[in-house]
Amino acid sequence: MKGIDLNQASYQYFGGVDLMKIEGLSHATVLTIMSEVGPDGFKKFETAKQFASWLRLAPNNKISGGKVLSNKIPKGSNRLKIALRNAANAIGNLKETHLSDFFKRVAYRRGRTAAVSATARKLAVIIWNMISKKIPYSPPTEYLFLDQKRKRRVIEKIRKNIAKLELKPADVGFVTE
Repeated sequence: MKGIDLNQASYQYFGGVDLMKIEGLSHATVLTIMSEVGPDGFKKFETAKQFASWLRLAPNNKISGGKVLSNKIPKGSNRLKIALRNAANAIGNLKETHLSDFFKRVAYRRGRTAAVSATARKLAVIIWNMISKKIPYSPPTEYLFLDQKRKRRVIEKIRKNIAKLELKPADVGFVTE
């Protein structure tokens, strides 16, 4: 008996989108996506937020008078939510990938359970974008932490001020020889 190449089958099923490129996604997860949503099921959701909310992976923010009263993820489960949470848990055990770095940042602040939910939501958003917009998965190669972002902004302000004031390196005290 000849086996089925699930990578090729899912690639054709989703119209040229390779979900197996996402780290942490297994064949079981892809089969669950195929059986629970299908290629046309993603068209029912206008945004990735709606898809994540349907999966019950988005927080249910209860706000009254501008004050957040609760922001817990609503109860309820389905097969796809369980599959994405399992994939997110597997991502938590990986080393040096974009999603595992995200998982570890959330786990450090909020705990492993919250990190599994947040990573599962992120996976749902990535999958929705890949399938509905027909774009390949391309993780950011370098994530800038907050202090690196601040440093870039300060450097950019300094450059603008130098250009605005028409300063030369000698005016500031830099010696270039």
